[in-house]
Amino acid sequence: MKPRVSVLTLAVDDLKKSLDFYKNGLGLPTEGIIGEEYDNGAVAFFDLQYGVKLGIWGRESLANEANVPTSPRSSAEFTIGHNVASKREVDEVMQQAEAAGAEITDHAKHTFWGGYSGHFLDLDGHLWEIVWNPEWELED
Repeated sequence: MKPRVSVLTLAVDDLKKSLDFYKNGLGLPTEGIIGEEYDNGAVAFFDLQYGVKLGIWGRESLANEANVPTSPRSSAEFTIGHNVASKREVDEVMQQAEAAGAEITDHAKHTFWGGYSGHFLDLDGHLWEIVWNPEWELED
């Protein structure tokens, strides 16, 4: 398998509310909800970097598409890491997320490995880490 992960799709409880959180709260670019003309088709995609997209899809619709049962939400399954260029930017993004309605679970702080990071839960309990890693150089 070649490493070609290009879309991360999150199951959400309220598509319109989550669209508002990511679009207006976090400022991610999107064309909005598409596919409403199809059963279980309503979805929204956000442009990230280098051709990667974040998708949000109704929890029941995603389970139906993948032919799996719905299950209880768990914030401890994985994190979505958003890397930034400075400690200051970590603080700024954390404040932006909190103002948009995110729950801060771990305020930004220096890490044991020399970086700086904090964690928040989005409206559906997905865990995000906002992180500055001094060893990683980011492209704009």
